[in-house]
Amino acid sequence: PERAWHDLRTLFEGQWADGRLPHIVFDPTNGERDYFPGPRFWGSTGVPGAPARPTSGIVQPPVHALAAWELYQHAADDKARARGHEELTWLYPRLVAQQRYLITKRDIGGAGLASLVHPWESGQDNSPAWDKPLSAVPADTSVLDRYRRRDLAVSERSHRPTDADYARYITIAQDYRSYGYVDDGPGGRYRFLVECPAFNAVLAAAEHTLADIAEVVGADPAPHRAQTARLTATLAERLFDPDTGIFHARDIYTDHLSPARTIGGLLPLILPELPRAQVEALVAEATSSRFGLGDPAGLPLPSYDRTAADLDPVRYWRGPIWLNMNWLLWRGLRTHGYDDLAATLRQSMIGLVDSSGCFEYFHTFTGEGVGAAEFSWTAALVLDLLAAGAD
Repeated sequence: PERAWHDLRTLFEGQWADGRLPHIVFDPTNGERDYFPGPRFWGSTGVPGAPARPTSGIVQPPVHALAAWELYQHAADDKARARGHEELTWLYPRLVAQQRYLITKRDIGGAGLASLVHPWESGQDNSPAWDKPLSAVPADTSVLDRYRRRDLAVSERSHRPTDADYARYITIAQDYRSYGYVDDGPGGRYRFLVECPAFNAVLAAAEHTLADIAEVVGADPAPHRAQTARLTATLAERLFDPDTGIFHARDIYTDHLSPARTIGGLLPLILPELPRAQVEALVAEATSSRFGLGDPAGLPLPSYDRTAADLDPVRYWRGPIWLNMNWLLWRGLRTHGYDDLAATLRQSMIGLVDSSGCFEYFHTFTGEGVGAAEFSWTAALVLDLLAAGAD
């Protein structure tokens, strides 16, 4: 718990004046050496409203309120509970500012949902859901002549995004940086603007959690409950396709839904106020041959439709199994009363790590470990799964 509270504080000490929480707060002593894009690429310290400590300029799904609430709820004794109350009190206004930024500044499409300005913000970097929007961005691989991909030093090239996609990522980030990380409407300034169902589901879930935190710290939970209901309803109306029974990403420029069926499209299951018909449709999709929940093979859900012609069982987010997404779905299944399916998914996650180890992600069909070994979030989530079984 001490380390977890410290990590949350460290992140929020890097929060920008507009409320954005950058996805990286760099260690000034080694950020340039160990990571690309590093502090010099992002150039945050020269941007008005950015903190003195170097950070990236983009965000990721706002899971921080959920993390803080989990920490508080699992306090081991009165002393830990008092420490948790102190931390929640410090974090609450910062979490509110984070939500306000995403709900207002990032409502670039004007429909009431947050937009991504970069695929990295989704946490699902090269998901097939981004293929169509990314196709409008030139893939000038010569940009990689000026930079070295550090991800290839710790993983096989066939497991990672292609050079063409990586060149697009750099181009999009450079565009955002060149305009001072200002969020405004579509119009050619930024070439990638997408409403992601998983990101917005986490956004709504964070708002729901802030209602609980507000009650603990003496704030009014009512605005958070109202915002949760609004976000859930907008997500249900705007990104759910009744013909496919799953949520899809929407390209702001074309106003079209991506045809890709990805695990991110199942994540709105974490929302307790999701319409029952959509909950049932998502469970039907999760248990279909496309995702295989409950199959005799006993594997967790893949990141992409197993029957898709372009599935790649080992390439980052284009098919492999990720425990973080499955862990969220496990929570969603329990939220809506699917306890037997939740137990099946829990056991499949534990069994996967028992047989393959704590890898970053896993082969779609064999469960073999892929990517970085001894990956911390895989280990952490398995500990949580094991603890849940001991309740």
